[in-house]
Amino acid sequence: MRRLTFLPFLISGVAICLGGCETEDPDPLQTTPYELQIPQGLPEMPIPADNPMTVEGVALGRRLFYDELLSGDNTQSCASCHKQEFGFSDDNRFSEGITGALGNRQAMPIINLGWNTRGFFWDGRAATLELQALGPVVNPIEMNTTWPAVAAKLNAHSEYPSLFKQAFDADVIDSTHVTKALAQFMRTLISGNSRMDKWYVRQEVQLTAQELRGYTVFNSEVGDCFHCHSLGGGLNTDNKYHNNGMDTVFPDAGRFNVTGDPADIGTFRTPTLRNIELTAPYMHDGRFFTLEEVIDHYSEHVKVSSTIDPLMELVGMGGAHLSDEDKQALIAFLRTFTDPDFVSNPEFSDPGQ
Repeated sequence: MRRLTFLPFLISGVAICLGGCETEDPDPLQTTPYELQIPQGLPEMPIPADNPMTVEGVALGRRLFYDELLSGDNTQSCASCHKQEFGFSDDNRFSEGITGALGNRQAMPIINLGWNTRGFFWDGRAATLELQALGPVVNPIEMNTTWPAVAAKLNAHSEYPSLFKQAFDADVIDSTHVTKALAQFMRTLISGNSRMDKWYVRQEVQLTAQELRGYTVFNSEVGDCFHCHSLGGGLNTDNKYHNNGMDTVFPDAGRFNVTGDPADIGTFRTPTLRNIELTAPYMHDGRFFTLEEVIDHYSEHVKVSSTIDPLMELVGMGGAHLSDEDKQALIAFLRTFTDPDFVSNPEFSDPGQ
């Protein structure tokens, strides 16, 4: 396990002498560097210079993640739709907002997002984790409030002003401070201790014969999974956008809504396979509730359209046409991506419980 320590920028006081008078700046913000633990097999995480990891920032972000004050009627938190036991995703097809309205996309899991540099959400509309955290609060079918309203509640709170002062030297809390804290906490949500890691990276365990067959299907042209979900690098996603043959007509145009590029119609971000056994339902619209349905799609039901990814066409007309044995083997291998430590880690859980 490698540990990366991120030191916040400290501005030392400067004594200025004018006309024989000496004044001193206030003491600089003193925060504690957060030791981010990187499992073997995962790369160094890029941390933005304007939001270094600190113990105070991570703890504050964790508390905010579980706090319903961030919603319009104080009934919903980030964790309402990103549940730890489901890999910080939603076990419902569509998440329900505070008004009872439903979204039209499945809540993506929050796993190893600190390594993503190609946009967040299914369509990549937010460039950073900090910007991603801005969206759900003001979305009318999610938390349905405004950032000034949230800031007012936090500034009037009995504890938050001192916590934000400790983490960011903030005299007045605003959305920038909140999203920085949330992003720091989300960067700690690292999964890297599955059986797949123990076998593929650390050679600590052996896979069963069926799981090894699944690996062969996964990592060859037979199943052709590895192009978008490579085991190399440890993230199990290319963090790119693909049309994976779900439809021929697109009720949701996906990344096209962000870029306006016709080549992006029907393309969506590749999710990680980590904890895939726990993050159902699957696909951007949650249409599949089991891994069997997912594999059947790629095996027999791929739909060709003008923007389909060329990699999908390589698997043959309609899909990869896997045998029943290969399907079951592939599912067995995918289940080795489950990381029990991640979904039970007390450092990721609600600090109020």
